[in-house]
Amino acid sequence: MKKVEIYTDGACSGNPGPGGWGSILCYNGAKRELSGGEAETTNNRMELKAVIESLKTLKEPCGVTLYSDSNYVVRAVKEGWALKWRENGWMRNKKEKALNSDLWEELLKLLEVHKTEFVWVRGHAENEFNNRCDALAVAASKQAGKK
Repeated sequence: MKKVEIYTDGACSGNPGPGGWGSILCYNGAKRELSGGEAETTNNRMELKAVIESLKTLKEPCGVTLYSDSNYVVRAVKEGWALKWRENGWMRNKKEKALNSDLWEELLKLLEVHKTEFVWVRGHAENEFNNRCDALAVAASKQAGKK
């Protein structure tokens, strides 16, 4: 199984507002940057979109180490929240719907394909890849805001 490292980040100007996501895929010494944006979205949706779009580019099942500064994404996967939300009909508890269920559903399906380890990294710190993902996400957010 191929081993891939993925770094992701999302950004939003206003919440909701124009948003963007960026990612860097690293495999065998090669790096590939991806980004995209939406005119009206939230930061959490962009964090999820970065992970989803990155995993979707992989052409075969891979062993993935995924680095994100989003506690929302990392904890929801590592602590099983997203699976529990799905089991409960996309409810966080008896009164609150889980947000972004469409994206969580898509991500959970991708996680059935790829053996993925999620690693939280501090945002806007010393990690050059996270900082680059942030720059990609912010640029995509600005572009999305012009449309």
